[in-house]
Amino acid sequence: MTNMKRTHTCGELRKKDTGRKVTLMGWVHRRRDHGGLIFIDLRDRDGITQVVFNPSIDSEVHKCAHDLKSEYVLSVEGDVNLRPEDTENPNLSTGEIEVIANRIDILNSSIPLPFIIEDDTGVAENLRFKYRFLDLRRSNIQKNLILRHRITKAVRNFLDSHGFIDIETPFLTRSTPEGARDYLVPSRINPGLFYALPQSPQLFKQLLMISGFDKYYQIVKCFRDEDLRSDRQPEFTQIDLEMSFVDMEDVMNLTEELMANIFNETKGMKIDRPFPRLSYQDALDRFGTDKPDIRYGLELKDLTDLLTSSGFKVFTDAIGIGGKVKGINAKGLAVLSRKEIDELIEKSKSYGAKGLAWMKLTDKGIESPITKFLSDDSIKSISKRLEAEKDDLLLFVADTLAVVTEALGRLREDIAEKLNLINEQEYSFVWIIDFPLFEYNDDEKRLEPMHHPFTSPIDEDIPFIEPEPLKVKAKAYDIVLNGNEIGGGSIRIHRKDIQEKMFRAINLGEEEARTKFGFLLDALEYGAPPHGGIAFGLDRLVMIMSGVDTIRDIIAFPKTQKATCLLTNAPSDVSKDQLKELHIKLDIHKI
Repeated sequence: MTNMKRTHTCGELRKKDTGRKVTLMGWVHRRRDHGGLIFIDLRDRDGITQVVFNPSIDSEVHKCAHDLKSEYVLSVEGDVNLRPEDTENPNLSTGEIEVIANRIDILNSSIPLPFIIEDDTGVAENLRFKYRFLDLRRSNIQKNLILRHRITKAVRNFLDSHGFIDIETPFLTRSTPEGARDYLVPSRINPGLFYALPQSPQLFKQLLMISGFDKYYQIVKCFRDEDLRSDRQPEFTQIDLEMSFVDMEDVMNLTEELMANIFNETKGMKIDRPFPRLSYQDALDRFGTDKPDIRYGLELKDLTDLLTSSGFKVFTDAIGIGGKVKGINAKGLAVLSRKEIDELIEKSKSYGAKGLAWMKLTDKGIESPITKFLSDDSIKSISKRLEAEKDDLLLFVADTLAVVTEALGRLREDIAEKLNLINEQEYSFVWIIDFPLFEYNDDEKRLEPMHHPFTSPIDEDIPFIEPEPLKVKAKAYDIVLNGNEIGGGSIRIHRKDIQEKMFRAINLGEEEARTKFGFLLDALEYGAPPHGGIAFGLDRLVMIMSGVDTIRDIIAFPKTQKATCLLTNAPSDVSKDQLKELHIKLDIHKI
């Protein structure tokens, strides 16, 4: 560094600063040579300022500016001037002024870039991630990470003001694989034994409640070795909290207040409260998913009772084996061509349906290949239930309830996009409640917890945990934002006898339960208070609030969909000596 000291950032100067002598430091974003004058857009995290090099003011400085290239790092001294009339740039916060340079120092040069530093680079993600340190210079990525910082700051301030204590929990713990795969860490000091990286701090935060801390929170890294999607990473961040002496209403009310505070502090938006609530079953029945986007309608309607005696074999066969027939009204989509309808049919098949029946309501009446199998009364009843009008397209799926729900729920989302029904500026929260405590895993032929085995049943269902487990409802709640589950929580089991019933119901024997969770069972005998909490996916929340399509754009150094880091080439080989120290011998046959 020279003896020049930065006085302002590149996004700070305004019209009121005209006449000031300033020193800016940053990167060359663009260079433009207009004959005698040379213009540099100087960029830092805060913005861009136009710097002018005029040979009549300082010929040496002007000569130096000829050698500047993209991403050179500069220190520039000069005077703030108003831009000449009609040359202002309304797209820049500094667009009314420019700095007339009288001194320049090149702090560092740059070799040619693998891609330009622009918001819309059109560059393949793999190349961006290989040079992530350059990708992070793009203003849209920086804005996402600054928003993330502001969200976590708002969370910390809010929870601190409500009496929560930030307590760290261990990253090296024992493996209790009850869902996704654990990431395992071999122990050098204890040969043959392994730690696991935590999938969540669940048990530790419950132990903190038993320890009497009353209100705990943590913004914490968690790890799951699972297949990745656009909204998943192997390491992710949770806003995790737990409270003692609370019920569901207490946790849900605090959550709503927290979310309203986050949006107010970071986006200046007022979020309406209370958030609407849907039962788990109602969400599936009406929207085909337990994480519905309620910004638009297109609700599923059950037509089974209207079609039990129809002449359409596809419908009657499905009903005959205990299945369902449901439909949705795609308002205004009767204009779709047969080719476009065929595309919807293929989509429905990709979602598990055997096919998709349809009806168009047009000026000429009803067009459909299935009307010849239906009576006029049936058609009228269907149209009435689906609130059909001219120009509407009615879509039907007949199959098992699970297939009907999945296929129509997914088609609902596709149609909403096609109809432009989604207001991207709207944020709609909804609670999903009244979950079953258990679900049946067809692949493994056993019961498993719908959330986790520490979730409390509702009080009146406790007697049914073992004799009729599928009848039991949970004290659980998920929070959904714009069709994305951003958090989930529950009131926890705080009595040892109920926790043991829960373990038995999921076929976790006494010895195995003692091996995996003996420390928790012991702790529950020492005056465990009623407690509950919730955890939010910070990455997913920031993704939604940023308006980006992938979680990787709001994480500084993300992994690819193959769980690799292209910047550091992780995961990588390790030396034989390292493996020997850990008493590990590899048995891998490379193809």
